[in-house]
This record gives sequence, C-alpha cells and structure tokens, in this order.
Amino acid sequence: MLNRDIWDRLIEWKNRDHRPLVIRGLRQIGKTFIVREFGKQFYKNTVYLDLRANVSVHSAFEGDFSVDRMVMSISAAEPSVRFLPGETLVILDEIQDCPNARSSLKYWAIDGRYDVIATGSFLGVKGFRKPYERGIPVGYEEQMTMHPLSFHEFINNIGISNEVFDYVRNCIENHEPVEKTIHESLRSLYYQYLIVGGMPDAVNDFFDKHDLNSVRDIQRRILSSIRDDFGRYKDVKGNDKINEVLKLRAEACLDSLPAQLSKEYKKFQFSLVNAKGHSPEKAEGLQYLEDVGLVIKAYNTSEIAYPLEGVKIPNEFKVFFVDTGLLISQMGEDVPSKILSGDISSYKGAIAENMVASAFATSGRNLYYFHTPSGSPELDFLFEKDGEATIVECKATNARATSMKFVINHPGKYGVHPAIKYSDTNVGTGNGFYTYPLYAIGVFDGKTKSDSVPAVEVSDLKVPK
Repeated sequence: MLNRDIWDRLIEWKNRDHRPLVIRGLRQIGKTFIVREFGKQFYKNTVYLDLRANVSVHSAFEGDFSVDRMVMSISAAEPSVRFLPGETLVILDEIQDCPNARSSLKYWAIDGRYDVIATGSFLGVKGFRKPYERGIPVGYEEQMTMHPLSFHEFINNIGISNEVFDYVRNCIENHEPVEKTIHESLRSLYYQYLIVGGMPDAVNDFFDKHDLNSVRDIQRRILSSIRDDFGRYKDVKGNDKINEVLKLRAEACLDSLPAQLSKEYKKFQFSLVNAKGHSPEKAEGLQYLEDVGLVIKAYNTSEIAYPLEGVKIPNEFKVFFVDTGLLISQMGEDVPSKILSGDISSYKGAIAENMVASAFATSGRNLYYFHTPSGSPELDFLFEKDGEATIVECKATNARATSMKFVINHPGKYGVHPAIKYSDTNVGTGNGFYTYPLYAIGVFDGKTKSDSVPAVEVSDLKVPK
C-alpha cells in the first residue's frame, strides 16, 4: 500500500467531531482503495456500496431518510453487511450516480451512529449537475480533494528518512546549499518522478519493475480508460448515456494539449482544437476535462497585485495536465531518456511549466501567471502567500530569469514582490530573489493544504425576542 498524505487527513477527520466526508478527484487516483483500507484499519465493520455498479441499492435512498429505514433497506439488498453503531464506516462510492444518496448525508450526520465517507469522480460534471430534487446537504458534509501522488509522497514511499527531509527543509529555509550527494540523489529521483507521475498504478508498477516502457503502457491505459467515460451523463430515468458531441470536443481538447504547451506563449487557443464548433462550444469540452480533474488552468493577470483573483483575465489561460507523467506519456518515445539525462527543455519548456502547475495545484494553490500584451515581461507563475503576490520563474536549466529580473528592477511599474526561481541547480540566492532546485517545488514549504470544510452548526440559531 502506498503511503498517501490524505491518510493523515482522514485520521484527523475521524478523531474530531465530524460530518460525512465527500472525497472528490480524478478517476484511478486511489480514492476507493484508500477509504476501504481506512475502514479496515480504523473500524470494526465497513459497509461498502458501489453506487455506479450496484444500481439496485439506489432504492435504499428513496422514500424518507430515516437512518433506520435506510440501514434496513441496505441490509436487505446486501445481506452480508452489518451495521454496528459507533464502530461502522459506510462508504458510498461514486455517489454522483445516486443523487438521493448525496441528499441523505444530512440525515446520517444528524443521526451520528455511523461514520460516512462518499467518493465521486464526476461531482460537478455536466450531466451530473442537475438540481438535486431533495437538496445537497449544505452544512452537513465535509469535502476533500484527492490528487495524484506528489513528489513528496513519491520519495516518501521510496524510503527517504525524515532526517533527510528535515535537513533539506532547513537548507531551503536558511537558503543554504544542499550537500552534493543528497542533492544529486533528489535530482535523479525527481526526473524519475516526472516520467512516472503520480497515478498509483503507474507508481506501483515502477517501484516493482523500474521499467519505464511498462509505466508508459499503464499511463496510456489510464488515459484510455478515462476517455471511455468522456461525455457520460444520466438521463431522466437515471440510465447511463453518452453525449457524443461533448465526448468528441473533450477528446479534441485533450489531444491538442501537447501542441498547446509546445508554443512559445502557451495560452490555450481553441483554434488548435480539431473539433467542429466555435470557441464557446469547444469550451464545453475543455470544461469537462477540468471538471473530471484531468487538467488545471492557470490564468493570466492584468497586473501583479494581491489578491490575484481580482486581476485575473478570465478568457486568457494556459491548460496543464494535473499529472506530468500523463503529459509525458503523450510525447515522443525519446522524451523519457532525455529527461533522465537531465534534459527537460523539450517542447519549449512545456514539461518544466507543467511540473510547477501540477505541484502547486496539489498543494492547494490557485494558478496564475503574468504575460503582457507585448510578450515581455512574462512570468511563469504567480501565487499568493502571506497577503502578497509571489512571482515565480521555472527554468529547465540554470538559465537566466530575464523577465523576473526585469520586474524586480522596475518596482515603480510592477511593485515589490517576493521572487523565486526554480531551476536545475542547488539552493542559492540572486539579486532580489531566491533560487531553489526543481525538486523543491511544492515539497518543502509545508504540508499539503487541506481543503476539508468544517460544518457550521445552525440547528440552535434563534431569532432574538
């Protein structure tokens, strides 16, 4: 079993007052596996319901939402299950396929005898967005998003000691070079991680065989499996259907990404999407990719100012794979060997930018960048920290960060901002910025941000007399 950061978050959820938990994320990133293992280790009994495969159990969530009635109905449909108050975890897998099950979470929360975790790969996807006839349990559920393995999780599973982690973290915090042997080892592991990515099946296969051709086969099989579900929706009777037009547009947007990212300016252009329709129609396909968690967007900003959301340009953005390994699996057969040799400059920096986008998204950051109409300066990324905008440049080599230096040297025009350069080098400092190795991206600046939303108790609210 792979060690995952979300495991600690699940333990934290269980050990405090909590409401039913909804975990969302891309297919095949391990949601089902992790919650079933969590149930085995921390509960005497686990009731697992696959709401996509087992349609007959949907009837348990029809009628009134009395927990006793639902328990009785589930037990009738699944005679082998047992409900032990205070000792049972109920897992509602692929909950988007049964809207009433989502609505019932409020009543499991109020009852309190059983813990409930729901998972969903299509929550919010077109076709699963129609209004819930019986409501979404606002205030009665908590949410987490699960991502592919981060580099921190990747090397944690290799067995790097906490002592090494602490040492490297201290070097970064104190802006001191990492000892050469440790630096070179982490550098080599990072290049492996770029190729393998963070999809659990690919990672497990790599740890078992160390065969990159086998890893690529698995990555392509994963993408093929995800594609098979493109356009899936529920009709009014709850039956699975495929919106063929949406499916074709989503596939065309996905197929265009390597070309989109190989441009000098990587702004997503719908003109490069080989599908019928104008930009608004093609945008539905791109939105679908984002909704299922396969891609992430980084938005251009009109200026470098906090908060970044207030200055973003909604119709100008770049699109990245959420997992860099999946991107590389769509590139040339020679790309992995180039990366292992230390060359990640292929596709005009596409790999370098994608790895930053993936790392930042995994750590819970929204993605922004700065590109002026003239094209100069162009900053690869902006993110918010401690109430200000931080500027980031990422270089596949130890090349000069020309745009970042230009912005730093013109504070009257662009303001004064913290600045970071990630490149194929050790920890160091520059004139107004810090330099970090590529493997430090999103790894040693704190734990992955939790997006667990605490419930708000409203049952005791009273209007004053």
